[in-house]
Amino acid sequence: MNDRIIGRIKRVNGPVIEVMGITDAEMFELVRVGAERLIGELVKLETNSAVVQVYEDTTGIAPLDPVYGAGMQLSVELGPGMVGNIYDGIQRPLETIREMSDIYIKRGMDVPSLNREKKWHFVASVKEGDRVSGGMVIGSVQETQDVLHKIIVPPGDKGVLESIVPEGDYTVEETIAVLRTDDSKTKDLTLMHRWPIRLQRPTRRRLPLDIPLITGQRVIDSLFPVAKGGTVSIPGGFGTGKTMTQQALAKWCDADLIVYIGCGERGNEITEVLTEFPELIDPRSGRSLMERTILIANTSNMPVSAREASIYTGITMAEYFRDQGYHVAVMADSTSRWAEALRELSGRMEEMPAEEGFPAYLPTRIAEFYERAGSMETLNGDTGSVTVIGAVSPPGGDFSEPVTQHTKRFIRCFWALDRHLANARHYPAISWLDSYSEYHSDMSSWWDQHVGLQWSSDRTEILELLHKELRLQQVVKLVGPDALPDTQRFILEVCTLFKNAFLQQNAYDKVDTFSTVQKQAKMLHIIVNYWKRGYQAIKNGVTLVKLRKMKVYQDIIRMKFTVPNDDLSGLDKIQARLERSMDQLEALHA
Repeated sequence: MNDRIIGRIKRVNGPVIEVMGITDAEMFELVRVGAERLIGELVKLETNSAVVQVYEDTTGIAPLDPVYGAGMQLSVELGPGMVGNIYDGIQRPLETIREMSDIYIKRGMDVPSLNREKKWHFVASVKEGDRVSGGMVIGSVQETQDVLHKIIVPPGDKGVLESIVPEGDYTVEETIAVLRTDDSKTKDLTLMHRWPIRLQRPTRRRLPLDIPLITGQRVIDSLFPVAKGGTVSIPGGFGTGKTMTQQALAKWCDADLIVYIGCGERGNEITEVLTEFPELIDPRSGRSLMERTILIANTSNMPVSAREASIYTGITMAEYFRDQGYHVAVMADSTSRWAEALRELSGRMEEMPAEEGFPAYLPTRIAEFYERAGSMETLNGDTGSVTVIGAVSPPGGDFSEPVTQHTKRFIRCFWALDRHLANARHYPAISWLDSYSEYHSDMSSWWDQHVGLQWSSDRTEILELLHKELRLQQVVKLVGPDALPDTQRFILEVCTLFKNAFLQQNAYDKVDTFSTVQKQAKMLHIIVNYWKRGYQAIKNGVTLVKLRKMKVYQDIIRMKFTVPNDDLSGLDKIQARLERSMDQLEALHA
């Protein structure tokens, strides 16, 4: 790092520092503050002064202390060794720091993000004399059993390879190739490169979002699906299951890699994530889920400015693996804490506040974050995606507060968590009345191809029933269910069955914790068929009591536990028994 002094401290206001006598500095430049070289970032620049936000505790920093410029923007190191690691908000490896320090992170610790000692087995995929450009794959490293780490040319570089090393073991800093650029300069290529966290990595073009991210959670996949490369918000008050839902998605979704950002959450929640994730078994490989996961831990008692940076650190890592042709899911928990960090820093910089004290540029920052999601054609011609699933923690569960409302403008999938469902131990506690997905129509052809043409009509039918039930429940509160005719009571009956037998999932049951889309479609079709045949039977004179007494009714209730994902013949048998039972009932009343 360039060790030049670019100015001296004029004023210290918590994590925000005013610097005077600025020379040779640029916006968003990485700086070091004081004798302990605390990490900071230059966020406001004037003629002779600047404002720096410091990512560490500023206790003891005093006026006239020097500020050193790094000559580059705040960046992350991208290369082998990221997967399975645990970082803080500015990509310092917490496991390494723990070995070097006491209980707490010492201020000014300068620890490389990637291990400089470890050697990786590199296999080249290009040869000397080949012309390469930014984003092209020049070789690979088997980082974990699940992740083949492709070594790509940094975006912006292009030229002819003067040399490339033979297959062998190399550290991330060793030169593996020499590039002769188009302006006749040479550049050494290594297994790693740096990238500014606030700069979106380039791609060729955006692709349509028409392939679903399969999560195995029925309320999500069947009612409110999200596409690979899509954006999701999970708002919910305290105790509604945001973290639990995101952990279930991290374990079961069919993304190639998971980037989990614990942004400003309580220490005990982050501790649960750090202890549980390494113990979670990846159902696809049978090994630890950490073999395809990167964790960013930034608790609420850590410096607030690092909380603001952690979101960008995580999304930049995700874009890097997207550029290798992987599908990456980013779990941001929670963006409300990130917005609160923006509010505090904005207040300390004496900016004009907007609604509820948040800065006027809050919508812009939220948009910039979610816009970095998407399904892309990479510079190498591969297809990769970044799916962003952001939890929102509205105070008191109030969805009308600014962060939730602005987030809804920039996302296309909304999974609203309901406190009443959570209190009733109905998980996932995703409200079927307040949630929505705009990806359904874009992905309908995929569903028709993989699960059958009846899925879309069944989904529409059951959503209409749920909304009819809401209106009927208001009548029931006034006059009681006995005042309703059997046809309307049957709507209440079917919706209760659907909620208990389909929407509710037991994360601790080996069979019910995950459902394939084929199982979901068959289960949904059975319930919709029960509704259609039952409604017709009631109109033909069959009583509601007789419909409940059918033996197949209990089979439908238990089918989520009794039919495994790898053998769906049990659902076909339930469907056949349902048809026979309905035929017999109607024959008796013919």
